[in-house]
Amino acid sequence: MQNHDISPNVLWHDLTAAVGLLTRLPIPVDTDRAMARGSGSAWAYPLVGLVVALCVLPIASAALWIGLDASIVAGICLLVSIVITGAMHEDGLADSADGLWGGWTVERRLEIMKDSRIGTYGVLALGLSLILRYAAILGLIDAGALWSGLVIAAIGSRAVMLALMGSLENARKDGLSRSVGRPASATMMSGVMLGTVCIAIIGGWHVLTFVLIAAIAGLTCAAIAQRKIGGQTGDILGASQQVSEIALLATALVVLT
Repeated sequence: MQNHDISPNVLWHDLTAAVGLLTRLPIPVDTDRAMARGSGSAWAYPLVGLVVALCVLPIASAALWIGLDASIVAGICLLVSIVITGAMHEDGLADSADGLWGGWTVERRLEIMKDSRIGTYGVLALGLSLILRYAAILGLIDAGALWSGLVIAAIGSRAVMLALMGSLENARKDGLSRSVGRPASATMMSGVMLGTVCIAIIGGWHVLTFVLIAAIAGLTCAAIAQRKIGGQTGDILGASQQVSEIALLATALVVLT
């Protein structure tokens, strides 16, 4: 088993490494340090979600302030988040849908997932993801709960991604997830607990509901990935982020409004 996590310690330059890996934001990253730390910086993934949300929300607020309709602002929220992340998670969702349901063997599924072309399952998964997220965000805007709902979903979905990264074996011998390595248990738990605390600060006692929904979404993705390909890949992690974000946005729409 490959593991590049050389230390479970929390180092603050891990945040820039995590932001550099999971977004397209133009921030300086110490490449040598980042490579040396590997998955040791994964504890900061939930904070990357916070960074993404804090980039999206001021733009959304400005759009609402100048009088744009909520339906347009919901689309802007999606657009900005996709641009910031380089559609990395959407790509993972599409590849996972194509591979997991388009192949009959583990080898064929992994082969399909690595193919840059998109198939029917991928198109349908992307379409449904956009529709569901758009509808949830629009509902949060109408209810005046956009800030809290979007931040909770952004943080929680990256915590789910981290949990899968640490709990499942790598399904292939190459790829982004394999090159980063698997985080140590202490690193994984540090990130998950950090995400939970952030959600508790924003959502109060509703944190229990959000954690339960995130756990269900994560366990479902993990069970499917384990059964279909025997572990996780970068695409699986991206898909888990998308699935859990949808679940958390929908939950926020119920409990925060």
